[in-house]
Amino acid sequence: MSRLLDAFETLVSPSYRIFGLVDTSVDTYSPHADRTKWLLSAPGMVYLQVPPQVIRASVRLESWSAAPPADDAPWSGAEEVEVRLPGGDLALETIDGGQQEVPLILPSSGLYRMRWHWTFNREGGPFTSPLAGPREPLPMPPGHEEKMNGADQYCLVQIWRTAAGGGTE
Repeated sequence: MSRLLDAFETLVSPSYRIFGLVDTSVDTYSPHADRTKWLLSAPGMVYLQVPPQVIRASVRLESWSAAPPADDAPWSGAEEVEVRLPGGDLALETIDGGQQEVPLILPSSGLYRMRWHWTFNREGGPFTSPLAGPREPLPMPPGHEEKMNGADQYCLVQIWRTAAGGGTE
């Protein structure tokens, strides 16, 4: 059974249609990743591509003891990624703003799974996809309005430690 260990909420101003969660012990760079996916990752870092219309994003980070229960609420998008966090101290990073340290407690350094959910402020739409390819309007399901805090986008990032073999601990 998984349990929530820690949580942190903040506002982020993405720059160049991107913001990321990084391990502060790693020299960050722009990962050469598949730009057809929302999440861009490399050891010690995960970046989320955001629509060009997003000026502010409300972000909730959660540290879990094991894989959290599935969230059946409707979201604009969701992806999971596995990433090595060698130091275990995290920061939110934007190209223009640099790093903002995050006081989120992780059990230890090592291999982690991250589940990112996001949705957009229905009052600020329409929003178009930042992904390579057609720029289609994105779905904006209801249900997360109270979490927006006046932001254009709301992101929930759930993080949990995984075993070296890829399974959950």
